[in-house]
Amino acid sequence: MSNSERRRYVRPESLNLLDYIVVDEQGVQGDYSMGRTLNISIGGILMETHIQLTAGQQVMITIGLEDELVDVMGRIIHSTGYHDGTFHNGIEFFHASVEDRRIINKYVEAFHARFPDATKKSAEQMTFLKSDG
Repeated sequence: MSNSERRRYVRPESLNLLDYIVVDEQGVQGDYSMGRTLNISIGGILMETHIQLTAGQQVMITIGLEDELVDVMGRIIHSTGYHDGTFHNGIEFFHASVEDRRIINKYVEAFHARFPDATKKSAEQMTFLKSDG
């Protein structure tokens, strides 16, 4: 992995609608809003929102992937604001059901099948959501 690329998983560019709820340390649900994915991997997403999120916050996310809805829990790793009022939030997944992991993995694999030159990274990096880890 190069010094400029720190991601563990390949993240195909992908625009998918989503909604999310911020969850505090005690598990209390807070702000609810919508956004979209800018890219997605089996380990996380880059999510565009109109609300700034804070690194370390937890979010419950529902993502529309083709004809499927996927529910995941994630943690904000970083958030960057832009002049147009949007924020790009790096989200690392830490919980998803076995079925939701299967759907995400299938979606990412289908992307790579359609666009084989999108990455040079090996397929073994795409096993995170196949296991219960």
